[in-house]
Amino acid sequence: MNVNASALFNDLPLQGLQSKGLGNELVGQSAKSNAPDFSQMLKQAIDNVNGLQKDTGELRNRFEMGDENVSLGDVMIASNKSSLAFEATVQVRNKMVEAYKSVMSMPV
Repeated sequence: MNVNASALFNDLPLQGLQSKGLGNELVGQSAKSNAPDFSQMLKQAIDNVNGLQKDTGELRNRFEMGDENVSLGDVMIASNKSSLAFEATVQVRNKMVEAYKSVMSMPV
């Protein structure tokens, strides 16, 4: 017997509303449609960090080449922003790996 657990969990709120007679207009709609997609949010966050690092590299190169429109302060602020964003991304990754390990070590 093959059971799709995620489909069951997505249908539970809808079934609860239908049993109370409140969710008739939601029939055919998935409860998942209102929730943001985690993988999409994670990809956007990683793309944002990548963009910050690229901008920092460009500012650093422009400053080293003698561009008068770029100050050392601008380079340092951009560098610290990209460093902080990268460290936060690493911490999120570490927490996700830790959560995965704890779920995998649960007895079935």
